[in-house]
Amino acid sequence: MKPLIVCKDVWKVYRIGDVDVQALQGVNLTIEQGEFVAIMGSSGSGKSTLMNILGCLDTPSRGHYWLNGVDVGSLHSDQLAEIRNQQIGFVFQSFNLIPRTSALENAQLPLFYRGLPLREQRALASAALQRVGLRGREEHSPTQLSGGQQQRVAIARALVAAPSLLLADEPTGNLDTQSSREIMDILSELNQDGMTVILVTHESDVAAFASREIVIKDGQIQSDRMTKQGVHTAEV
Repeated sequence: MKPLIVCKDVWKVYRIGDVDVQALQGVNLTIEQGEFVAIMGSSGSGKSTLMNILGCLDTPSRGHYWLNGVDVGSLHSDQLAEIRNQQIGFVFQSFNLIPRTSALENAQLPLFYRGLPLREQRALASAALQRVGLRGREEHSPTQLSGGQQQRVAIARALVAAPSLLLADEPTGNLDTQSSREIMDILSELNQDGMTVILVTHESDVAAFASREIVIKDGQIQSDRMTKQGVHTAEV
């Protein structure tokens, strides 16, 4: 089976005034399908830049990034948008839910952009919400839900279109300890069901749920090691 992700000598350089800022410097990385990877690093290390490239929100300045065998850097914006909709699910620290719509409507949003029939959209979104433990909350708006429940809606939205890759950027950053643990348990269960999960975090207790830990420093991979598979006893 071919790797899901391959980065070869990936650089990202931003021009700020008269200065070139090297956010990534020659990153080489391979991630197999079904892995659970935590990317760690301090602020400014380059971990968010790497996540943006892996999520097709940005492209390398030079080097190559292949997702499912496709060289992403060679694609135009419409093709990148299609890949994001078809193959990648996103979970963010700030949830990014639409305030005045229901949990169900938030979860079905990726399917709306695919143009699926409304009945099919609602059925798939309802199933995704049930999968993350929100049965009976379908018609609640985000303001009627706790932070942990809002993040569950965001996870349901991310997985409703059955992506091959789930990217989670500081998914527990706005949550209390109990809610953080529940969210990490959900991500672990999704990974055990075969979904590839890549998690950006600065918290070692959160990273402990992953089976592989990559540390980024000054735009380069400082370490890349396998950890215990699914440390469910970790405290977050």
